Amino acid sequence: MGWTLRFHGVGNASAVELGSPMATIERDGAPWLTIDCGGEGLTAYLAQYGTFPQAVFVTHTHLDHVAGFERLFVSNYFDRPPNGKTRLYVPAAIVPLLHRRVGDYPNVLAEGGANFWDAFHVIPVGDVFWHEGVRLDVFPVRHHFPETAFGLRLRGSLVWSGDTRPIPEMLNKFADDNELIAHDCALHGNPSHSGIEDLEREYPRGLLDRCVLYHYASAGDGEALSQRGYRVARRGEQVALSEPTAERSGQSPHQGSGQA
Repeated sequence: MGWTLRFHGVGNASAVELGSPMATIERDGAPWLTIDCGGEGLTAYLAQYGTFPQAVFVTHTHLDHVAGFERLFVSNYFDRPPNGKTRLYVPAAIVPLLHRRVGDYPNVLAEGGANFWDAFHVIPVGDVFWHEGVRLDVFPVRHHFPETAFGLRLRGSLVWSGDTRPIPEMLNKFADDNELIAHDCALHGNPSHSGIEDLEREYPRGLLDRCVLYHYASAGDGEALSQRGYRVARRGEQVALSEPTAERSGQSPHQGSGQA
């Protein structure tokens, strides 16, 4: 079956009926890496796969992207074996923000004795990280405040913009291998999010033709974007991806690295 991308939710924070923006990269029909974990998105994930995510990349810490973490904590802490923790890839700059959003609560259990992050395997990441032997790239985007939101690239296969204004300089670097680009886009932009006229102004047509648009405000807005000639993501949709050209490691996780 190869590589696919499944959209669990495609709406903005107010478009509950479209689901919180969240997707999973699938490999041979199985979930491989999930992007964000909003409340409605996690519900859709559970309905699709019947289990909780095993690996999540966090783009930023607005609640429509991380509100599912409390349910993940409960599942991981009480229902999974010790080695069943969800692996979290978190850009290092937003680790403190994520902790303040979802982890910093006195006595995560009423009886005490537990830390929120006991239930997770947290991996702070920089410009690059490896997941199951495949290299992925991380890059900053333009959302609210510098260094608080990030995009993701699986080279040759997918670029996920995350919430952002137009980022032509980043896509020039990180979408140069014919990747599908899942891009934040509403019918009308604002200081934190792209509108279609913003993208038309900033991006060449060839790049727009590789975009699939998500994070819009309503089903009607999605239809309007479609009528303008753009590919629009739909909740629950599965999109085919090209085979990644990303660097891969041939080393087993149990082999030595040769590092001193």
